Amino acid sequence: MPGRASARGPTKEPAVSRPAGRGRPAGWAKSIVIALVIWIFVRALVVEGFHITSGSMERTLLIGDVLFVNKALYGAEIPLIKKRLPAVREPRRGDIVIFESVEEPDLTVIKRVVAVPGDTVAMLDAVVSINGIALHEPYVQTSGDNSDPADPNMLAWQARYFVGASPEDYRPTLRNFGPLAVPPDSFLVLGDNRGASYDGRFWGYLGRDRIGGGALFIYYSFDRNGILPLPFITAIRWGRLLDPIR
Repeated sequence: MPGRASARGPTKEPAVSRPAGRGRPAGWAKSIVIALVIWIFVRALVVEGFHITSGSMERTLLIGDVLFVNKALYGAEIPLIKKRLPAVREPRRGDIVIFESVEEPDLTVIKRVVAVPGDTVAMLDAVVSINGIALHEPYVQTSGDNSDPADPNMLAWQARYFVGASPEDYRPTLRNFGPLAVPPDSFLVLGDNRGASYDGRFWGYLGRDRIGGGALFIYYSFDRNGILPLPFITAIRWGRLLDPIR
């Protein structure tokens, strides 16, 4: 009798399975490296967080505020090569900016821009005027000693920018100075807490090349003098979270 042919097709070979866990460390390492590269890129060129540690910008910014800064706004600096990307816009009066300290390397400072290139700036009885018009500064807080002696350090840097009458009699103080011309690529920055701020009045104009970004909003805040332990948890200022900075 003739044999019967099988109706079954070719036998399917069993699938090959990878042993459990094999290849995962390499995948994790790759993911971590990618995440680090993205984080470094974002931090260097887009946005970065900063912690407020002094009261020079009160009441706008309090000690314990943590904020995001837009580094792309004024043209972020590319690490290593020290070149800047194109700016979205230039700093304006009223902007709160972060910058490299003029006097201390590796120190980042935050202040408010009150005068821009081409302005004539003066202060009379603690009121700032630009081009002869008093600034409206509702954010300014006055504190500290109200005495106002002449400051030789102020005279040293201001003398060549003074555009008023009788330069030989000029004696600037922290509450009274000017009128001063603001040169190109330079800005006068002051703290909002004028009585407790070490700012441009002491060390002069801020160069455009030092400005690193503009303040965006507060994403976390706590009162480090809270009465309970662990104030970063127990003394959170909930009302300040996500507050835009103006």
